[in-house]
Amino acid sequence: MTQAPVGVICPECMREARASMPRTKPALLRRSDDRPVVTLGIIAVTVVVYLLQWIPGLAVTQNLAYTPILTAVEPWRMLTSVFVHSRGFIFHILLNMYMLWIFGQLMEQLLGRARFLSLYLICGFAGSVGVLLLAPVNTVVVGASGAIFGLMGAFLVIQRRLGGNTNQLLILLVINLVIGFIPGLNIAWQAHVGGLVGGALVGVIYLETRGRQRKALQIALLVALVVVLVAASVARILL
Repeated sequence: MTQAPVGVICPECMREARASMPRTKPALLRRSDDRPVVTLGIIAVTVVVYLLQWIPGLAVTQNLAYTPILTAVEPWRMLTSVFVHSRGFIFHILLNMYMLWIFGQLMEQLLGRARFLSLYLICGFAGSVGVLLLAPVNTVVVGASGAIFGLMGAFLVIQRRLGGNTNQLLILLVINLVIGFIPGLNIAWQAHVGGLVGGALVGVIYLETRGRQRKALQIALLVALVVVLVAASVARILL
């Protein structure tokens, strides 16, 4: 086990998850090739943002990090914070990108590029909503942990429905969630919970709307989920 900002990384668990992937291609799978283009793109953008954080005068971290108290005036931070990491702790970005590489490849291969990108962004936003609803208003949050927890949540839901082995992944998720509640580690467990719930919901939507003939319904449900997340955010700001 290796301690990471997103939680605990278990290489054996990752290998088992890969091995237990269903070999058939259900209607959920619609891809042209196996290259993880979106996963690599997200990693590239995150690394570029991290490098920009080191340039004096740009104030990248201050302008892109998420703080609940600023939601009403700078709501875009709820997404931009997913691409920002702790500048002084390089293992933050290294270990998060490792987790993204592992689960990103799995989910992009299973869902296809457009669905995977939608999943990642919705999970990142849901993580920020979790911070907004559950954390103190002056909390400062950076990192892809919420989005990565969302990928894990979606993968868990899809794996169980398609008959894959989820025991190790479930244990991994529980351990990661528990670690987030340990005092003194300065981990935004609220983002983990929000991302996990958001990812699980997206996973259910993808499963229940498989097939080209249900594409319109799938898009409508994803939009409805985003609307609910936005509505919850607005309600929290007004209260």
